[in-house]
Amino acid sequence: MLMLWVSLVAVSALAVQAPGAGEQRRGAAKVPNVVLVVSDSFDGRLTFHPGSQVVKLPFINFMKARGTSFLNAYTNSPICCPSRAAMWSGLFTHLTESWNNFKGLDPNYTTWMDVMERHGYRTQKFGKLDYTSGHHSVSNRVEAWTRDVAFLLRQEGRPMVNLIHNRTKVRVMERDWQNTDKAINWLRKEAINYTEPFVLYLGLNLPHPYPSPSSGENFGSSTFHTSLYWLGKVSRDAIKIPKWSPLSEMHPVDYYSSYTKNCTGRFTEKEIKNIRAFYYAMCAETDAMLGEIILALHQLDLLQKTIVIYFSDHGELAMEHRQFYKMSMYEASAHVPLLMMGPGIKVDLQVSNVVSLVDIYPTMLDIAGIPLPQNLSGYSLLPLSSETFKNEHKVKNLHPPWILSEFHGCNVNASTYMLRTNHWKYIAYSDGASVLPQLFDLSSDPDELTNVAVKFPEITYSLDQKLRSIINYPKVSASVHQYNKEQFIKWKQSIGQNYSNIIANLRWHQDWQKEPRKYESAIDQWLKTRMNPRAV
Repeated sequence: MLMLWVSLVAVSALAVQAPGAGEQRRGAAKVPNVVLVVSDSFDGRLTFHPGSQVVKLPFINFMKARGTSFLNAYTNSPICCPSRAAMWSGLFTHLTESWNNFKGLDPNYTTWMDVMERHGYRTQKFGKLDYTSGHHSVSNRVEAWTRDVAFLLRQEGRPMVNLIHNRTKVRVMERDWQNTDKAINWLRKEAINYTEPFVLYLGLNLPHPYPSPSSGENFGSSTFHTSLYWLGKVSRDAIKIPKWSPLSEMHPVDYYSSYTKNCTGRFTEKEIKNIRAFYYAMCAETDAMLGEIILALHQLDLLQKTIVIYFSDHGELAMEHRQFYKMSMYEASAHVPLLMMGPGIKVDLQVSNVVSLVDIYPTMLDIAGIPLPQNLSGYSLLPLSSETFKNEHKVKNLHPPWILSEFHGCNVNASTYMLRTNHWKYIAYSDGASVLPQLFDLSSDPDELTNVAVKFPEITYSLDQKLRSIINYPKVSASVHQYNKEQFIKWKQSIGQNYSNIIANLRWHQDWQKEPRKYESAIDQWLKTRMNPRAV
């Protein structure tokens, strides 16, 4: 408690420094240091009104006041590994074929950090990275590979909460705190002595839900876990209970997601409110770790020489649309926080342009003064946030007025593509014909409760044509479908005679073991169906 009280006093002192202290022009001296704090599962809407009213986030608010915040920032794929692969590579998901949490970048892929190191930056990484291939459980992989199979099985544990009854317990996610300590220790013992600029990356697991071992073998992560200390940062009266469509009226892909996430059962209003409150409390703990980094930079006299960037890989549904986790193009899942502050970054600026995580790669190189490769999917954010760019008309034309997000992993039974423009969100599925698209007007329907694709056919058609000009999504969907089959066959062959026993004991074991022959038969039938040559 005392530590955080001192921290808040320090932030107050920082906030009243002379306005020019953190506003020197980029390039006036040498290139700045860069520190990135990247969390998991943080709903970007919590960083601005009205979402910011539900939980106290003093250090995010500090970054907003002292820098630039992007109000419409999105993940390029709402799941950990593919999203991070897009961020580290600067390329859309279909270009790197980062299809699921097992299929990301090659470990030797040249990231923006590698390029910066070659140009003289000292570099260091701590905590969660999760952008290369080969991670996550076998169950998670098989669920992604078999999403086209004609069965419906619960794959996740029912979302729940777990409270530490301690009003002074601050370090709940101990592993994240330990990585934060390592990053601070590196700043104090290493970075402070460098004559060259440095770039530091800290990856946090919070506010990702915790594992749920009570769910049985191959358990997932469906537990929202915190202490009374962090719950005290949440304004319970400000928590909205999301509206749900009746199960019979849900979009078919949403129904599949809700079912496989074990969310189609009955939930009381108290349960829903608790899950959301605990999630917000986990966000408050995340903010505190961001604060520890900011305070360390200040104490070492590095803050005015360092650009600090905070963002998340994706959001968290927290029971919106009758789901938790991510894997969805709805705002809670796809909208991410993105804030920047430091030398040359505009102060107290809110940018409404749509941007996405592929923009991080060119932004990092732009900060370092390194020429940008021509093949990147993203665009530098400095023209939108830097004091050195004054021509507003030119700025508007630098970043296109759209972003692309796509999803090909588990808990969703069709490849999903989202085109976000000024106030429209268009979501297409699979081949664009077999599953109905969705269209939301976010200016009048921010909760995305009314699909107006049929009501506005001209807009739907126009956005679909724009999407097809960016990505041949029927072809990509067919490629993913083929990849899933090939990977499943390889896995099945690798386990030989143990196949029936192993597949029956994955995360869907509670449902599978009731009718094992039925589900094995469904997979066999799926493997026999051939691809449509025209789709490929």
